Amino acid sequence: MIDLRSDTVTRPTPEMRAAMGAAEVGDDVFAEDPTVNRLEERVAELLGKESALFCPSGTMSNLVAILTATSPGEEVLVDAEAHVLHYELGGAAVVGGVQMRNFDAPLAGCPTAAQLESLRRLADPGHEPRTALLCLEQTHNRRGGTVAPLARLQEASQAAHEMGLSVHLDGARLGNAAAHLGVPLCALTAGVDSVNFSLSKGLGCPAGSLWVGSRDARTRAHIWRKRLGGGMRQVGILAAAGLWALDHQLPRLAEDHAKAAWLAKELAGVDGIKVDRETVQTNIVLLQTARPAQEVIDRAEELGVLLTAFGPHTVRCVTHLDVTQADVGRAAGLIQRAAAA
Repeated sequence: MIDLRSDTVTRPTPEMRAAMGAAEVGDDVFAEDPTVNRLEERVAELLGKESALFCPSGTMSNLVAILTATSPGEEVLVDAEAHVLHYELGGAAVVGGVQMRNFDAPLAGCPTAAQLESLRRLADPGHEPRTALLCLEQTHNRRGGTVAPLARLQEASQAAHEMGLSVHLDGARLGNAAAHLGVPLCALTAGVDSVNFSLSKGLGCPAGSLWVGSRDARTRAHIWRKRLGGGMRQVGILAAAGLWALDHQLPRLAEDHAKAAWLAKELAGVDGIKVDRETVQTNIVLLQTARPAQEVIDRAEELGVLLTAFGPHTVRCVTHLDVTQADVGRAAGLIQRAAAA
């Protein structure tokens, strides 16, 4: 099978496994795991922030960020296609009593200052909830792995701060965004208050994400991680995978982008498929199919390719380190057969 469902399906390499096996460990609940501590310090430095907190998953890291920045009854502004809105099971509402209020920002989910201003609440706390947080996403999953330009990110963050909001960046695929723009990770996080940085998307780690932000906010974030059941013990085994990935997998993400661009090129103009090659900026390719998406996916699986539905007639393909250029070429032909009328 050629698995293009997600960049989360990758398996640790032998070298990563060796690093995990050799990891020095301790009790992370007591902040005594030296490998976790090194990972948190390294990621905080890469993202230009004061502190980081290792979490089991990106869903938890995003939830920790939202709960750290809000109080019950407040609201969070999110793009209508945001991951935190579609794929995190309403955790902010269930756990934190926080509501999501969405807007439509086609440019990688990043609003303009004028758009944010149009969402400003009246100064009427007796009737309206307080808007506390803006959540951004980089790259933007449901918008095809697209990347918001630096100027747009800075504009949105500055406008949100002027409105009294904190800003959280869901940077699950932040490395892909940095590779696309040719900038360091810290350039993408300079104007935000907190970040979710994933190790299991694109970087090949078996688990783990980090909440990243200020030293003061980390104290509250640590409390929320504990409440959510995220306190772990000798987790340096996983942190070692993250440290290895930062050195060896982060620099190679552009290779996955090239594979995605090749796949889009091969499928452009194929009967039964439409693909906007301009939006294929990173490692995600969205296909608009004439046949129902699930039919295409089922037929593709029979032929040896695994895909994901993103809508009634939308199929997502994701390239990653476990698929080669040859795999992508073969997959293109099989997907063409699966989508044929």
